Amino acid sequence: MRYIPTTEQDRKDMLKSIGLQSMEGLFDDVPDRVRLQGELNLPSAQTEYELFKSLKSLAEKNNNLEQYPSFLGAGAYGHLIPSAVQHILSRSEFYTAYTPYQPEISQGVLQAIYEYQSLICSLTGMDVANASLYDGATALAEAAVLAGEATKRKKIFLPMTIHPEYRMVTQLYLENRGMEVIQIPHDKGQTDLNYLKDNINEEIAGVLIQQPNFFGILEEVKEVASLTQKFGALLVVSVNPISLGILEAPGHYGADIAVGEGQGLGNPVAFGGPFLGFFATRDRFIRQIPGRIVGATKDIEGKRGFVLTLQTREQHIRRQRASSNICSNQALNALAATVFLCLVGKKGLQEVANLCLQKAHYAYRKITSIKGYSPLFTQPFFHEFPIQTPDSPEVINKVLLEKGIIGGLDLKRHYPELGPSMLLCVTEARTKKEIDTLVQALENYHE
Repeated sequence: MRYIPTTEQDRKDMLKSIGLQSMEGLFDDVPDRVRLQGELNLPSAQTEYELFKSLKSLAEKNNNLEQYPSFLGAGAYGHLIPSAVQHILSRSEFYTAYTPYQPEISQGVLQAIYEYQSLICSLTGMDVANASLYDGATALAEAAVLAGEATKRKKIFLPMTIHPEYRMVTQLYLENRGMEVIQIPHDKGQTDLNYLKDNINEEIAGVLIQQPNFFGILEEVKEVASLTQKFGALLVVSVNPISLGILEAPGHYGADIAVGEGQGLGNPVAFGGPFLGFFATRDRFIRQIPGRIVGATKDIEGKRGFVLTLQTREQHIRRQRASSNICSNQALNALAATVFLCLVGKKGLQEVANLCLQKAHYAYRKITSIKGYSPLFTQPFFHEFPIQTPDSPEVINKVLLEKGIIGGLDLKRHYPELGPSMLLCVTEARTKKEIDTLVQALENYHE
């Protein structure tokens, strides 16, 4: 926030208007024993210009993605964002608007959310989408809860190939609802289908799958869908929305619920958030969707309008009937996704996805040709891939950072059994020169 200047006379006038003699009078209700005695240990006051320079010098101590090409993905992805996205987000009607409870004064925000829902349905091949959730992890957890409620069953299959943090959030949600989580092991980087075939039965509420999975590998989703439907369970697919530019939509191969992280749709990587969870499903589950849905209607004059149609959260209906305790949706992030998708269009999204695919495979071929670096798995992948490394990725990443490169994710943290291995990500934002610089740095490290 920039400076809002107030003079000494301004302060006196404000205190007079509320009947006080000094600033201390504002704190008369606070007991003396808990009030600060003396002055805070703060530097002397600065002018706006001086403070701006001080803060800028502090910020410059951080490494940032404008200076350092990043090959780190694992759930947060640096994609190119058209400049128009930020211009539209910066309109005061959007960034200062509160939750649109009153449709008569919130038509613009409601329409934006309605368009977002429509785009998510088109992208995922589903019938209905909500106004968004907190992030991809909570979206997956909410989908697992819906599967249990819809089937009246208590067991969920959760593959080890799903993002580890998504699994942790989902496990926490389900444990507190008395549901049992059954982990499915991975087989060479994919969900173990033999385990699924041998263990699925009529007690399973839902099968969760990530496409592409945490390793960036493509799952055999059609076979998973066939097994899931055979036993009356629901198939929940957590999908990378950018990949849907070239991969089949979840709704077309039998998914009942499609969720995911929408950060890559026009939202920057920014110190871990805010993110954007999307949630889409079939018509028959519309009254069990968490959060809110914006619908189109007509007013008494026959003019098209928008309104919050369904609000199944506990603030609006009886708590015991609420499908979720989500308090809000990520409206500004959803707007960014809406603007991004409208700007790039169907062909543009396909081009972005293709660039991710081609550049990632170029990097994969170059890196795995270096002595000491080899593929961890050999299955098809989208824009992330794991490699075995000749040394600890932690050590390699420190060397890369010294050369101005942000390396991949050390898989030891989540999968210690895989040995020294790194998950690398390449999006359309990475140039050939940057990829070649990474390859050269890895070669030099080995030598």
